[in-house]
Amino acid sequence: MHLKSLSNVAMHETPFYSYDMALLRRTLAVVNREIEGYPFVVHYAVKANGNPVILSEIQKSGIGADLVSGNEILAAIKAGFNPGNMAYAGVGKTDREIEIGIDNDIYCFNVESEPEMEVINEIAARKGKMAGVAIRVNPNIDAHTHRYITTGTSVNKFGIDLHMLDRVVDLAIKLPNLHLRGLHFHIGSQITTLEPFRLLCEKINQLLDYYEARGISFEMIDAGGGLGVDYENPEANPIAPFHDFFQVFKDGLKLRHGQKVHFELGRSIVAQCGALISKVVFVKDNSVKKFVILDAGMTDLLRPALYDSHHKIVNLTSQATETDVYDVVGPICESSDVFATDERLLVTRRGDVIAILSAGAYGESMSSTYNMRSLPQSRFFD
Repeated sequence: MHLKSLSNVAMHETPFYSYDMALLRRTLAVVNREIEGYPFVVHYAVKANGNPVILSEIQKSGIGADLVSGNEILAAIKAGFNPGNMAYAGVGKTDREIEIGIDNDIYCFNVESEPEMEVINEIAARKGKMAGVAIRVNPNIDAHTHRYITTGTSVNKFGIDLHMLDRVVDLAIKLPNLHLRGLHFHIGSQITTLEPFRLLCEKINQLLDYYEARGISFEMIDAGGGLGVDYENPEANPIAPFHDFFQVFKDGLKLRHGQKVHFELGRSIVAQCGALISKVVFVKDNSVKKFVILDAGMTDLLRPALYDSHHKIVNLTSQATETDVYDVVGPICESSDVFATDERLLVTRRGDVIAILSAGAYGESMSSTYNMRSLPQSRFFD
């Protein structure tokens, strides 16, 4: 999110999400350029941001959708995504949600347990259909990210443990209304080093060799997502390092003939195109701390309270040349309603307009009406 694109936001009622659509389009163009000529398929992780305008723009780029609820399936279809390029993940899919996926002929359910596989088979049989499935494997790889967004170790709730994988693969082949498409992996989120992805390639290659020896082949491997973004210096790095990310898989995977690799990218596509715009309600000095109190709170952007994460914060309207140090907080009746501590800003006064950057992912999509607050609005700029 370039600050110059926020020059006219002060005229709008706050808080709201501001989206730089030109940056989103540039990001999507980079993704498509990096996968061109390779057997790679990208799905956008709708959970990162399900705003209909955002979904519509992403759909135009031709990539698919990665989904974690029945309502996300319906939202993606409404936005124009092709169900044949949809993957549906999640450990607790309800019967209704499975039915939505089967009724709309989505490409694949990423299955996370034997009971889930059996239920998908039963529902598909009742409807006289075949359901595509991929088995989510827990590869026991530590992505060294926040414990709430690590998903690929043996203590996480996600996926099938490696020692159980043979049994689950055999079951998928045996069940008559399932089409086993491949194996699915996702080791975590906001991964900022490439080594976990290299380790994942090694694990995938081992499994491909093993199952080839058993006479079992897969049409696709889903390598998941998790590529991180630069929250500290988003203006210098508005587009995630897609080249380096995809190069790991180009170099590291030993694919079989005709085999495709699927990816689920969310944060890396939308995080930097969004900013939460807020207004300063009060500046409070209690002799120990100076507080900038905003009209936006954890109900509008939960990440700092939930993950103790930091977003760069900018005063858009201050005319000052000097800076000061503040805790930037919201109005919610919770001590965790803090966006940043000891944040250096231009000298800030009541009425100034503040931008919290890199908020396009897991910002609007996680907002709530706690304290009976209104949901934040969204505005789109080129």
